[in-house]
Amino acid sequence: MSLWGIGNLVLLVVIVPVLVALLNSVLGPLERIRGAADDALGGGVALIGELNTTPELLSKTDNVIKEVANGAVRYAGPVSKLLG
Repeated sequence: MSLWGIGNLVLLVVIVPVLVALLNSVLGPLERIRGAADDALGGGVALIGELNTTPELLSKTDNVIKEVANGAVRYAGPVSKLLG
């Protein structure tokens, strides 16, 4: 057998299985990352559906803030008279 034949045999018996093992060790985590990314994408798409009511919720929040501010002003007036 010539040196080329021995080199080819070593390549098939030693190097190829090592490369296959390394490829498997890279592809396993890659598939887990892809699954996690798909889950994150699904959650983001579900969240977009919840954002449709945001303008109404913001207007409600603005109204509540105005009511609380009015109540705080009405409360602060008598308290300042009592303390002043």
